[in-house]
Amino acid sequence: MTNLSETILGRRTQSPLVQMQMFSFESLDKAGRALCLGETAVHQNQVNRLISNLRKRGIKVTAVHNHWLNENPRLMYMHWEAIENPVTFARKTKESISFLG
Repeated sequence: MTNLSETILGRRTQSPLVQMQMFSFESLDKAGRALCLGETAVHQNQVNRLISNLRKRGIKVTAVHNHWLNENPRLMYMHWEAIENPVTFARKTKESISFLG
């Protein structure tokens, strides 16, 4: 879980819409693979590192966008996906986001 200290419109927030990471794993196919999805909020200066970490592990980054205006520091939301064994995806994701603390 990222530990973000954010303000929106000058007010400190602990909203789950800011303090979040989400992952989903759908049903396994006959080969033991599933559609695996991930999303997290990161500071803007962490985006490139997370993209690189995910890509070098064969995970496709599908979106990078903001949700808020006037938040401080700037937050970006990243989405990623793969079709593979969910345990493998979870391990690769954990390795990729470990620098977020």
